[in-house]
Amino acid sequence: MSRSVIETVLGAVVLAVAAVFLVFAYQTADLRAGNGYMLTARFNDVGGLERGTEVTLGGVVVGSVVDLGIDPATYRAEVTMNIDSAIQVPDDSIAVIGSQSLLGGKVLSLQAGASEDMLQPGDMFEYTQSNPGIEQMLGQVIFSLQNLGGEDSAQ
Repeated sequence: MSRSVIETVLGAVVLAVAAVFLVFAYQTADLRAGNGYMLTARFNDVGGLERGTEVTLGGVVVGSVVDLGIDPATYRAEVTMNIDSAIQVPDDSIAVIGSQSLLGGKVLSLQAGASEDMLQPGDMFEYTQSNPGIEQMLGQVIFSLQNLGGEDSAQ
């Protein structure tokens, strides 16, 4: 009889720990429904950007990427983001995809413009910029160094 009581208590402890883990994972993964508004931006290249990527304004997280797709008319990548409803974004702001670190993480940062008119839910950024990744920049440096070496040997 005492063995079944111990097993029951141990099972309850395991279930409690699992519940705590699920609550922690739910909160840190930010899977809750966003209470913001949607904005869209089109880029030539969104390499490395994924759903859930942070959207920052002045280095502060103000939203997240909720969808990625292709605009069938222009064949440009279309990014939909959820912005915190407490944040108003001027309509001449720029959406920039950049590297979060040298390890390759991406971030979508907003650079606020000076307009007094604000983007409304469903609006699209007029100005966007995709920064080249570290791999692309290193490739350009290596290519430039090879060309530089080739010019020296030709002289």
